Amino acid sequence: MPLSMNREVFITCAVTGSGGTQDRSPHVPRSPKEIADSAIAAAKAGAAIVHCHVRDPETGAPSRDLGLYREVTDRIRDSDTDVVLNLTAGMGGDIIFGGVENPLPVNAAGTDMIGASERVAHVADCLPEICTLDCGTMNFAEADYVMTNTPGMLQAMGKMMTDLGVKPEIEAFDTGHLWYAKQLVKDGILESNALVQLCMGVPWGAPNDLNTFMAMVNNVPDDWNWSAFSLGRDQMAYVAASVLAGGNVRVGLEDNLYLDKGVLAENWQLVERAGTIISNLGARVITPAEVREKLGLKKQAPVAQ
Repeated sequence: MPLSMNREVFITCAVTGSGGTQDRSPHVPRSPKEIADSAIAAAKAGAAIVHCHVRDPETGAPSRDLGLYREVTDRIRDSDTDVVLNLTAGMGGDIIFGGVENPLPVNAAGTDMIGASERVAHVADCLPEICTLDCGTMNFAEADYVMTNTPGMLQAMGKMMTDLGVKPEIEAFDTGHLWYAKQLVKDGILESNALVQLCMGVPWGAPNDLNTFMAMVNNVPDDWNWSAFSLGRDQMAYVAASVLAGGNVRVGLEDNLYLDKGVLAENWQLVERAGTIISNLGARVITPAEVREKLGLKKQAPVAQ
């Protein structure tokens, strides 16, 4: 197969995530100000898109609080740094079963299951240019935890996002997720020029190897835009792999805490290193304005409060 390198590359920075990393590095931002400041620094380092979750400012635990989302997005928009906003819509579909002998009732302390409208309430309020759509149900590393995204839920959420003028970023953790994403486009729920994030090496999704990666790439329609990432020490290797395979890149503390072995990173440092790799490959890092044109994004004002 001939090389189809991408020479006009955008960088997404996944700023903080919802994993239990808040106590593993002092650089993982917790408060809305810390998250916004880290996103702005990443943008100044070359990230065209910032992908944001929010956390409880005191504990660092993942949150769905609308006020926290609004503060983060307002702070970023009020800064003098242009960047494309991408908010997660992945929370609210978590089930932790009661155990292998008594799966029901589910573990109420860990289960977080809400309806489609509530899952996109912060998107409707903040009106980012992009929000994520995890395009399938998946087992994660924990024994009894399942991330649930049923076809009905994805149809409802996808339609809401499209109607809001917010572009869904399809999060594909395995090839079946891409299969269903193509069905959502065929059914008219998502627009045809879709955007995909290939999520590699997340237990127990697509395994982190180049054969599986290229199988994922080859299942992305030619008229879609795509990006990819992997976890931990493989984050920068996938910057190069993604560009060489024709895609864009994602880095950030959601997926990797380290700049080098034993050296904790800040988001801007990961973005800067990704930019260096991209440039050394002979490609160019493109701007937020170029990303908006490329992806057909709508820059909207948030809902008045």
